[in-house]
Amino acid sequence: MAERLHKLIAQAGIASRRAAEELIKNGAVTVNGQIVTELGTKADPEKDHIKVRGKLINTKLTGPREHVYILLNKPKGYLSTVSDPEGRPTVTQLVRGFGRLFPVGRLDFNTEGLIILTNDGEFSNIVASSRKVPKVYEVKVKGIPNDNAINKLRRGIRLEDGFKTAAADIKPLKSTDRNDWFEVTLYEGHNQQIRKMFDAIGHSVVKLRRVAIGLITDQGLKVGAFRKLSKSEIEKLVLRNKVKGISEK
Repeated sequence: MAERLHKLIAQAGIASRRAAEELIKNGAVTVNGQIVTELGTKADPEKDHIKVRGKLINTKLTGPREHVYILLNKPKGYLSTVSDPEGRPTVTQLVRGFGRLFPVGRLDFNTEGLIILTNDGEFSNIVASSRKVPKVYEVKVKGIPNDNAINKLRRGIRLEDGFKTAAADIKPLKSTDRNDWFEVTLYEGHNQQIRKMFDAIGHSVVKLRRVAIGLITDQGLKVGAFRKLSKSEIEKLVLRNKVKGISEK
């Protein structure tokens, strides 16, 4: 039966649906040898040859299968992606034995902390795009920002790339003679947003880690370690009527 391409790609565990749409728009997907760039295009995995970056997708994975939800405490020095053409280490290399997974959202190469990996494209879309799921970070910055500078970030600030940040919850944690630590809570996920926010007030980020996604924290999870999300944790991240058939595995 014909299905939308981005759905088939997500079901095969290659990328989330949103990332699959980008692959299609960028000309990385072919159907029967023809490049497809139009979103909404359908194909039948039983009849059509669907390739992503030249590799045939596994049609055995496009049907119903067990969903997996993994919470990883990402170390520095890993990319939040499935693969890297430059051969740099990725978060998927830290989580073995669950089949092909992809990260929900991103943490940049030099940021550590919590990230979810899954093979459930619908779940990934809801969590990654939600503005109701707070992400909490601990941030160490160079120097001691004054109250006026921090209040600018709390209200929202226009970054150098033109993006206007929403209001952010920023709480002081601790200080030294040379550095300040803050807890920053965001409801959005612009690329390297926290680093760019503090750059905008002249205090670059020295260390950054994500310590919570919604009510899920890093308590008891060492850097580099991972565990499965529980059924209750999954249900706290998404509305039950939006993600059906989720069960604890």
